[in-house]
Amino acid sequence: MTAPDAAAVVAHALDHPARLGSGRLVCIDGPAGSGKSTLARQVAELSGAPVVRMDDLYPGWDGLLEVDLEVQGLLLPLSAGQPGSYRRFDWAADQYAETHLVESAPLLVLEGVGAGNRAWRHLVTTLVWVEADDAVRLARGLTRDGEDQRAHWERWMSDEALLFAREETRSSADLVFET
Repeated sequence: MTAPDAAAVVAHALDHPARLGSGRLVCIDGPAGSGKSTLARQVAELSGAPVVRMDDLYPGWDGLLEVDLEVQGLLLPLSAGQPGSYRRFDWAADQYAETHLVESAPLLVLEGVGAGNRAWRHLVTTLVWVEADDAVRLARGLTRDGEDQRAHWERWMSDEALLFAREETRSSADLVFET
């Protein structure tokens, strides 16, 4: 495994056919706290691609296993050449907030746990897996979210393991990075 490389992600995507209508979908998946957001930001800076964060789609801490319909509402219209949309979940208010319109683009990045789920994998040009040691991930998460979120993080990590086993995401990835 190698360190995350945004240039390799962009090159892989551009080297492969568009599957999201006329655009290419890059999904950056892996467990929470592994460095997916950082890599997505670097890919966006390098390519000009918009980024949709899965964190904006989950219906809260217990929503990891329930996000498929929200993602499909975004991706299926884009695959048909129409704008897609999603409702942003407001974690503080514990409810969905405004709707975001996403226009077709040459490259779109979907970043977050579950970004590479099987339900829309046929639309993905490049599936990236980013991983890190569990202790490192938990420390990063608690530094970002606060120690009072430990129980949420531990439950989320358990849900991730179930999701990744079900989806076989890592073994389906085109590129695998470790942070």
